[in-house]
Amino acid sequence: MTETEKKVRKTSFTKALNDALDLGMDRFPEMFLIGEDIGEMGGDFGVTKKLWAKYGGERVRDTPLSEAAIIGTCVGAAMVGMRPVAEIMFADFLGECYDQIVNNAAKVHYMFDGQFTAPLVIRTACGGGFGGGPHHSQSVEGWFMNVPGIVIVAPSNPTDAKGLLLASIESEDPVLFLEHKALYRVRAEVPDGYYTTPLGQAAVAREGSDVTVVATMRMVPMALAAAEQAAADGISVEVVDLRTIRPYDAETMLGSVSRTGRAVVANEAPRIGGLGAELSARIHEECFSDLLGPVVRVDGLDAPIPFSVPLEHVILPDETDISAAIRTAMEKS
Repeated sequence: MTETEKKVRKTSFTKALNDALDLGMDRFPEMFLIGEDIGEMGGDFGVTKKLWAKYGGERVRDTPLSEAAIIGTCVGAAMVGMRPVAEIMFADFLGECYDQIVNNAAKVHYMFDGQFTAPLVIRTACGGGFGGGPHHSQSVEGWFMNVPGIVIVAPSNPTDAKGLLLASIESEDPVLFLEHKALYRVRAEVPDGYYTTPLGQAAVAREGSDVTVVATMRMVPMALAAAEQAAADGISVEVVDLRTIRPYDAETMLGSVSRTGRAVVANEAPRIGGLGAELSARIHEECFSDLLGPVVRVDGLDAPIPFSVPLEHVILPDETDISAAIRTAMEKS
């Protein structure tokens, strides 16, 4: 980083993403934004605010309510040299463009033997906790975990959000960029200027020696809060923030678990067939001789997310569940 880039300021998650898009648009003339209400309105969550006024309607394109058309346009544009960044307003509606993502974008490089690539980014708001109901609150990473050719990015804080989005824009692979809605107002010290955070590289958000908690997105600050509570009881918790879900950084995760001998995997999505299941299986397979007890999973319940906020709190995990899982990991060892 240059001296200018090393300057930091308190910035929200939303503004960090906005800065990344602005910097990307300035650096890459082939980059354009596309999505519903992203123009003059600035997006449903304000992430594209003021970019339409700065770059114009040719590069910040409002679309009809058709997710399939948005991603279909992006795939074609990416194949001929453009660098599109699409916004799908809610991750739940990725089902509307699922075929374009998994059967076109993800397979372009393979099917054309590298003659074509699909360097596109699909930004989308995911997760619950705000009473949005069953069609606006889902964690969708499990829908895409077993699709070769897709990179899935899931930041937990504003600093990483900016760096990971810029790295995603630079990538020659299609990137699904997950933004948990509960994090949009989170603020942190974010460096000014252009910088990237490597894709596929986890971060140790907190060092510890007794138990490892592996988490993503909203579960990371919850895991850090649970680690603080555990410290009061004399338990040293290491928190690993995956940052990229596919391909995830197995080396950092497994190295941490091998050192601590205990593991908790925290994920907001339902338990069956999700990220937590994959990480738990991988830890048991590769760290079995180092484990002092079984991996403990923290997941959402296998049920649709209700509109009722009190019921939603029952469905979705929180720091209390992570704290209980840490105690269970210690007791079972």
